[in-house]
Amino acid sequence: MEEVRAAFPGVVINVREEPDGGAVVFVESVDPGEQYQQRSTWIGFRITFQYPYSDVYPHFVRDDLARVDGAGLGEGMTVTTFEDRQAVQISRRSNKLNPAHDTAVIKLHKVLAWLRAR
Repeated sequence: MEEVRAAFPGVVINVREEPDGGAVVFVESVDPGEQYQQRSTWIGFRITFQYPYSDVYPHFVRDDLARVDGAGLGEGMTVTTFEDRQAVQISRRSNKLNPAHDTAVIKLHKVLAWLRAR
């Protein structure tokens, strides 16, 4: 969690530890990109007890995320719930996970870069 906090200085990060050793994480304010009507969203994810040998997947953002141009969100994004919050699930699985390199923060930055590039 220290790595996540260091990557997002000044941003509220809520963490709920799970009994099995995992954690649920909410980064409460990130910019999804100028192509979205909402210029701030929370992003949440679960780190399982198998970490770093399991992918940090999927990620979730606010459920009302909408594009400025009126187009749909597109593939890899589905409306659902996450931890009692209405959400859009972002499905970006790491097919070649390298536990020595692919940290939760690196994955979070990859998901945000993908979201901003759409």
